[in-house]
Amino acid sequence: MKRLPAAFYQSPSGREPVREWLKALGDEDRKIIGEDIKHLELSWPVGMPACRSLGKGLWEVRSDITDGRIARVLFCIRDGRMVLLHGFIKKTQKTPDADLELAIKRRKDIT
Repeated sequence: MKRLPAAFYQSPSGREPVREWLKALGDEDRKIIGEDIKHLELSWPVGMPACRSLGKGLWEVRSDITDGRIARVLFCIRDGRMVLLHGFIKKTQKTPDADLELAIKRRKDIT
């Protein structure tokens, strides 16, 4: 049984940006990220290295994908669900401010 079921953030226009981002990835990368999300759903609360708090009500799913790349899915928790707000391939050690700001904006859309 899922302790923290995942749900995709839906924009006011009905788009699901994280679902669209995942569909654009290769099969192997999509599978890795999906397994990492599933791990959090079934085992919540989970800490490093699978998940980390970013503060401000945001968390990140941490995935090591193919070709040595790193993916992150930022989420918040609402009504007992993990709401997947934003996904991206990380290119620097620090999470870019623009990615954090986008996740915060989306989180505000659902509150």
